[in-house]
Amino acid sequence: MLLKNGHIIRPGASFTGDLRIRGEKIVELGQLQPEAGEEVLDCSGMILLPGGIETHTHLQLESMGTVTADDFASGTKAALAGGTCTVLDFATQFHGESLKEGTEHWNRKIKDSLFCDVGYHMAMTEWNDDLRREMAWAVDYGMPSFKLYMAYKNNMMVRDDEIYEALEESKRLSAVIGFHCENGDLVDKVVRQLKEQGKLSPYWHAKSRPAEFEAEAIRRLETIALQLNAPHYVVHLSTKEGLKEIRRARRKGSPVVAETCPQYLLLDESRYGGPEDDNFEAAKYIMSPPLRAKKNQKPLWKGLARGDIQFVGTDHCSFRMKDQKTMGRDDFSKIPNGAPGIELRMLLLYTYGVLSERLSLERYAQVTAENAARYFGLYPQKGILAEGSDADVLVLDPAPYSRVRSEDLLEKADYTPYDGFEIRGRFRQVFLRGQKLVENGQVIDAQPHGKWLAGHCPDTNIR
Repeated sequence: MLLKNGHIIRPGASFTGDLRIRGEKIVELGQLQPEAGEEVLDCSGMILLPGGIETHTHLQLESMGTVTADDFASGTKAALAGGTCTVLDFATQFHGESLKEGTEHWNRKIKDSLFCDVGYHMAMTEWNDDLRREMAWAVDYGMPSFKLYMAYKNNMMVRDDEIYEALEESKRLSAVIGFHCENGDLVDKVVRQLKEQGKLSPYWHAKSRPAEFEAEAIRRLETIALQLNAPHYVVHLSTKEGLKEIRRARRKGSPVVAETCPQYLLLDESRYGGPEDDNFEAAKYIMSPPLRAKKNQKPLWKGLARGDIQFVGTDHCSFRMKDQKTMGRDDFSKIPNGAPGIELRMLLLYTYGVLSERLSLERYAQVTAENAARYFGLYPQKGILAEGSDADVLVLDPAPYSRVRSEDLLEKADYTPYDGFEIRGRFRQVFLRGQKLVENGQVIDAQPHGKWLAGHCPDTNIR
């Protein structure tokens, strides 16, 4: 197939021209003439982008006594419809499991169900010498990125000395670790105090996890990491205070990078209502970290544009309101944490990033695809429109207008936190490894064509 006359977005060298696909690969870019028997797709007025890479999902995750609403079939299908060709999910080692057992558990989940390509980060819910020794196996298997939690005391939280040991090992293996940065001891203390005071509505969730708890955890993480000069990243950065700590650490030489999420760029804490409200609709926005004050949004957008924040994931962790979020109807601490977002990430960032002149098209491609491919060991197979790369190509029609409605989405939660948002643009076509699987925003093939991807040595020198 030959894609003609599209505006092709490449790092620092975008141009209007043509892109040739043969088999699963991009084989040529430039000013090209059709070859005999070649299908030609006129892309005049269209924007051609590398397929999106989603850096942070929890599909089919067992959590808080239930399982997320989206399994790998529905989640990857929604991702593909929304312009994401690769999803990086957190395969999780639960307490008492080995990393290999956790991986095998995830492999059973994804079997014959992937509509887009999928790779794993390895999330560890505890730390011990056995897991340390097994990290080398995980890297060899194709998981060069790990995750540790500084929150969720008595469940997943690790101590400072354990963070040191884990970073020591990840550096030795040329791997990276992502950290959930909140002061778990203080969160646990404040939650218990609020409950003792009878403050149980969803409003109090955010009050139990203030911005300062994120900033303190990042400062502590950077104090540890600077002793080792170990590459690492901060997941779902939500505050300007946390961003200041990352900038400060980077000035001191820390090899830290950061991810943020659309919810922290576009939503704010007003969704929780007030202290006297008992509106359970606020449970839709129960996530950790919680939504923040609106004043955080501008610094996060600026950080994304100028290279202080390197990629955007969604932390897609979907639960239904009708029968899952209601588990915490009388106690905010029992509301399953998380919200959907996998399907809307790309168009939200295009509408409110590019069209609002916060991001250039080139930076948009970087933070939605290229940087993730580099950092998680998938580049140049993924993340760029280049000769020899996988033909993961988005044909973005910038003209259509729509308004978000949850009933129009493929995600399996019964709501979206972006209900009513205006969206500009639509993915006229999405190609996954050369196969046209989306037409006018609709997945046109009922068969799953995705595959599992092994990551390789990360490129930590990204901006």
